[in-house]
Amino acid sequence: MTIGSRVVEALELLGRLGEEARSPEEKERLELAFDALLFISNMGLAYGFEKYREHSAANGPPLVIATFDSREEADAWLNSQTEPPHNAKVLIAGKYFVIAHIPDLNHRAFIQDPMIEFYLEDMIYMGLPTPVAAFNTYDEAMEWLNSQPEPPRQVFITVAGEYYLAVYHYKVNLRALYPISMAAKNVQRGPPED
Repeated sequence: MTIGSRVVEALELLGRLGEEARSPEEKERLELAFDALLFISNMGLAYGFEKYREHSAANGPPLVIATFDSREEADAWLNSQTEPPHNAKVLIAGKYFVIAHIPDLNHRAFIQDPMIEFYLEDMIYMGLPTPVAAFNTYDEAMEWLNSQPEPPRQVFITVAGEYYLAVYHYKVNLRALYPISMAAKNVQRGPPED
């Protein structure tokens, strides 16, 4: 079944549920979900949405829409956007940032985002798998990652005995390494409470 067919079925379901809503608030939430799927479909984003769902199902790393080598490059890009993508994530010099945009004030900013640390923390709690490769240096590890014809979406490796997550950010065609130690300060506080 194609993503287009599944979106149509989901819209039909949301429509039926909206008719049966028990409160105006519930109806409004269902209408929001309906409109979100309709927006995805009407804007021609169904295949991107399908890739996003596949990425989420594989428990992939937080998605980014752009990557920049420097803050200056990122600021120039953000200021050139007629409609900045509010709440989207980008990488600036290998660090995660979220875009904040307040249209009424024309305020645009990047806010550092600890999402990758939380992501790595969750992976630690789930139990780290056996690394697929071991390297003596970071450069050796990057050389290996860049030489992969089909980059792994995410695998663990070690560099000088330290665990790293090797990822492929498919939206921006970027291969990156994240040390598990980024999450160490959060893990020391203990597991999240349910």
